Amino acid sequence: MHLSRKAIDEMNHLYKINLMNSISGYKPANLIATKSEDGTSNVAVFSSVVHYGSSPAILGFVLRPTTVARNTYDNIKKTGFYTINAINEAIIEDAHHTSAKYPSGVSEFDKTDLTEIYKDDFFAPYVAESPIKIGMKFLEEHHIKANGTILILGEVTDLYFKDSMLSEDGFLNLSEEKIAAINGLDTYMVAKEYQRLSYQRPK
Repeated sequence: MHLSRKAIDEMNHLYKINLMNSISGYKPANLIATKSEDGTSNVAVFSSVVHYGSSPAILGFVLRPTTVARNTYDNIKKTGFYTINAINEAIIEDAHHTSAKYPSGVSEFDKTDLTEIYKDDFFAPYVAESPIKIGMKFLEEHHIKANGTILILGEVTDLYFKDSMLSEDGFLNLSEEKIAAINGLDTYMVAKEYQRLSYQRPK
């Protein structure tokens, strides 16, 4: 099948959203948790977390335009802290429910079986059930003029994971804890380790 730009532009809105969110491949499935200045926690599913560097350790994610209320964005900008929590097979349904649009005074932790926990005096909550928990400090934001989205960059301040996932060389085996990935907007899968290859040099 071939689709031209004109054909894509003329698609039904929901059809186009489903298609465009699928073509880039499998995406990481994470829960980003924050807390407001008045103490209300917030947790939401994101599939746009990307590694931006190891020294310092920087991760980024994309937010949709702030023309409507974005609790995650507001909390990060006002407090400077948030957490990224990997979704695994056991919490997929609860994690997906956090995409529902609740008012700012309602915590998604109270509407799901996800558990809000705090570690080492970090301001933002972690998701207790997540096998990988990452404490993040806000660094900078970049506004994408083409579509109004916002790229948020943060620094890793704390990292928690199960010891069984860690290899001797620092590799973290995600399949060990059945970490999920997202296809499109609403389809989840759990990957299995297929093959790990060596560092490549010119032949």
